[in-house]
Amino acid sequence: MFSLFLKIIVLFFSLLLLPDLLLANMIIGGDSIYKIKKGDTLQLIGARTGVYWWKIAKDNNIDTKKRLHPDQELRINTRKIVPVLIDNGIIINVPDRTLYSFRNSQLVRSFPVGMGLLTSKTSTSWKTPIGKFKVIAKEKDPTWHVPPSIQEEMELEGKEVITSIPPGPDNPLGRYAVKTSLPGIMIHATIKPASVNQYRSHGCIRVLPENMEKFFEEVEPNALGELLYMPVKAAVSNKGRVFLEVHKDFYSRIKNLNEETKMQLEKTGAANKVDWQKVEKVLKERSGIAEDVTL
Repeated sequence: MFSLFLKIIVLFFSLLLLPDLLLANMIIGGDSIYKIKKGDTLQLIGARTGVYWWKIAKDNNIDTKKRLHPDQELRINTRKIVPVLIDNGIIINVPDRTLYSFRNSQLVRSFPVGMGLLTSKTSTSWKTPIGKFKVIAKEKDPTWHVPPSIQEEMELEGKEVITSIPPGPDNPLGRYAVKTSLPGIMIHATIKPASVNQYRSHGCIRVLPENMEKFFEEVEPNALGELLYMPVKAAVSNKGRVFLEVHKDFYSRIKNLNEETKMQLEKTGAANKVDWQKVEKVLKERSGIAEDVTL
């Protein structure tokens, strides 16, 4: 009888601690030093780190009209809040342009991705769709079969209309492509690395070649995934600090970003610990960095 009572007590306190532990696990990244390489641009550094290029420039007092100097060190804050935790599969949050890969309830990999264009010259929308999907195929050195909608865009722009591109350095899919059950949507490498962490694709999810190679090896056929749209995320660390991350609502899917922020903070159960002046500042900047807004 005593043994059963003891088990109940342990379970009770475990449940009390669980929400804080889960929320703490949702905060990743932090302050880091990036050493500029030859050929780097702010856009390329943003693609590698998942941080807005203008935020990098602002935090390091960089004159955007001047070239970057190799070996110069930049201070970059990469802190993010993982939008949701799942047992296994893929989560892609469109506003923070990040892919999160889970296995056995652990976040095993996260990296910046490029998303769909905001506007289109054709009747087809290039915005990356939101919703659940499944991995239906993996292709190494794929051939790109140009969709009719992109052929239409080529024609409108006065370019040569191409129907397919074989594997090689000119193939927009790079060396690795993962097909999803969402029509026409792939997760693939890119030959335009500076476009990662931005909105320049025709709906597909672009990945830096070095990240894509590792992801390609790990992802399994029939893996489940979901594309989310969460421009506002909030979490509480295991030390009780409240963090808020706000991105621009690029696809204009949120009616009121202020109300969305308030709702996300209330979901943490720690809204009474929040400094609302700090919240206002984070909302105004929309830097995409998880900032401490604790009172």
